[in-house]
Amino acid sequence: MGRRRRQAAASGAVKPAILAVDQGTTSTRAVVFDESGMPVGSAQEEFARHYPRDGWVEQDPEDLWRTTVNTCTAAIDKATASGFQPVAMGITNQRETVVLWERASGRPLAHAIVWQDRRTAKTCLTLRDSGHADDVAERTGLLLDPYFSATKIAWLLDNIPGARARAHAGELAVGTVDSFLMWRLTEGERHVTDATNASRTSLYNIHQQEWDSELLRLFDVPEALLPEVLDCNGEFGVARIGDQRLPILGVAGDQQAATIGQCCFTPGSIKSTYGTGCFVMLNTGDEPVVSQHRLLTTIAYRIDGRTTYALEGSIFTAGAAVQWLRDSMKLVDNAAETEGMAASVPDNHGVYLVPAFTGLGAPHWDPDARGMVCGLTMDAGREHLVRAALESVVYQTHDLFAAMAQDGIRPHHVRVDGGMVHNTWLCQFLSDILDVEVERPKIMETTVLGAASLAGMKQGLYPEFPELGNRWQEDSHYRPRIDASERETLLSGWNDAVRRALSHPV
Repeated sequence: MGRRRRQAAASGAVKPAILAVDQGTTSTRAVVFDESGMPVGSAQEEFARHYPRDGWVEQDPEDLWRTTVNTCTAAIDKATASGFQPVAMGITNQRETVVLWERASGRPLAHAIVWQDRRTAKTCLTLRDSGHADDVAERTGLLLDPYFSATKIAWLLDNIPGARARAHAGELAVGTVDSFLMWRLTEGERHVTDATNASRTSLYNIHQQEWDSELLRLFDVPEALLPEVLDCNGEFGVARIGDQRLPILGVAGDQQAATIGQCCFTPGSIKSTYGTGCFVMLNTGDEPVVSQHRLLTTIAYRIDGRTTYALEGSIFTAGAAVQWLRDSMKLVDNAAETEGMAASVPDNHGVYLVPAFTGLGAPHWDPDARGMVCGLTMDAGREHLVRAALESVVYQTHDLFAAMAQDGIRPHHVRVDGGMVHNTWLCQFLSDILDVEVERPKIMETTVLGAASLAGMKQGLYPEFPELGNRWQEDSHYRPRIDASERETLLSGWNDAVRRALSHPV
């Protein structure tokens, strides 16, 4: 089917809109956007994560499904009450998290293994020691790390009784969360994913744009388990949500969706998203750029068969550090308190928090690093620990920018989004430490906006690239305020703390 024309709603008084769902690590959000890209109905629901062992992170796939249906239904109800009718749907999701399920029933065989999970660290080390790291990186743009999906899939097949035999018999399906949701939304009619989610599995060749037979053999994953890979603006099937029937016309992993939502359509444009983790993505155009300093080469998006690549740095713990302060340490009642607490003290009092709760991501890639607090004295208070948690997010971002600089890339500004950037203190400190200008958009939940943009473009309701970029609007702009010597002193303390947290300090 060709590109859809703009559809009129059943009544002239009803206005067409796009439903988008963002299935994240700690919550699911659904938003209905109008023709201009503004939200007209939304809902959000949190769910539990499970930590059965040190370094293991799991989710119940039924929670992901339940919250998706609940939030979509609530968002649609709010939008229709205001005179808007969704005509298409987009999906974005936490990447690398994997679900294994029965084709006949759609029943998951186990909890989902979350992207933060480190249980396959030894497997990855064995593969590296066997000399496979360079080949994997060349084909996928990724490092051998438990962060990615391939070893998670193999672990499920090897540890669920009978799973591997059933996989070879064609009884099972596996996929990232988008695939599982689309299987359920289409009532088992479609087992599909998009190129961005596929590119995070360590099984997809980002140059040939296909599941790679050598990688499937290396990780021992049967191809029959895997979904069909479509463009980000592909036709993924028809979702059934209550009495709604909506074509799914846009899918992308959360960080790629945020890149689209931030309108980073030109080579050199860069965004940084602050959710559970933090992810910096730099558009490199139609040619993949290989980092020499442990950043990732990945697919930014694939539209109508044309692939745009990106350079990415991944931080495992950003907003999750604030959750730790709230839920485990009981130092704050909610995230909004942290801004005032951080600003209430003149400096960090020499206190540094390295939030390596599930290891450290780029550029260290140390799954065995563990969290650490350094510099505590008797006169340090909870405000200093809260400030240290916020500062840790910024310092980790600096580590990514430093790696980019070593690769010869020096951004002068960055667009930021995600829940954490409602905190203006954090945005200013980010500008100070990165020594770049920070741009915050009016719509900060750009991840779900990116999914809506893909579906809206395919439906014909939204303009296409690059005209879509004209919609981006700035809310706040931050410029560096501290001098180089103060920046260097702060970073020196951070680097010392990280060396202490690494499993093999350098």
